[in-house]
Amino acid sequence: MASLAAKTSMPISATGPSTERQLPTAVARSAGFTLLELLVVVTIIGIFVGVAVLSIGITGDARAIEREAFRLTSLLALVREEALMQNRDYGLQFSESGYRFYLYDNLQLAWLESEADEMLATYGLDGELSLALSIEDRVVELGTSIDTEGIDLPQPQILILSTGEMTPFEATLYRDVDGAGRIVRAGFDGTLEILDDDLRTQ
Repeated sequence: MASLAAKTSMPISATGPSTERQLPTAVARSAGFTLLELLVVVTIIGIFVGVAVLSIGITGDARAIEREAFRLTSLLALVREEALMQNRDYGLQFSESGYRFYLYDNLQLAWLESEADEMLATYGLDGELSLALSIEDRVVELGTSIDTEGIDLPQPQILILSTGEMTPFEATLYRDVDGAGRIVRAGFDGTLEILDDDLRTQ
């Protein structure tokens, strides 16, 4: 009777005694990961994250340069229109880190800051960007910043005349890290364009 009870307590399948008690252990072993496999997965994920962050950073810097170039060209176009409409002369002074516009006063015979328009005040570029200037293929040495204090007679490098004419120039906005940038080119007749630094044509 004891042996019969023992036999009846074990489920019987078509292929023999059941192995249900052994399956959890086998499944657990086959579903697990070794330490080496986990390290490989973590490394791959880290590489993908690093590449994504780097791509986002480069794209962000490129967009920052585009914004700066667009801002400068937009202001130049606006000031030229103002010069034509008001029959007044404007000037633009660059530095390595920014720029500002001036208005010529015919009574004082001097360049004055335009206090009525904040858009024409001193503007500083993003900390990772710098500016270079050339006039008639001649590189112009720029100061590190525009210090308006203590300057009685500012001398803008670029003239924007009431006739619509403008000093031809090329202002290069570039990234300090790798030199990538954009060029804002202005013609004598006031035409403006933005060029890739590596696609510039003479």
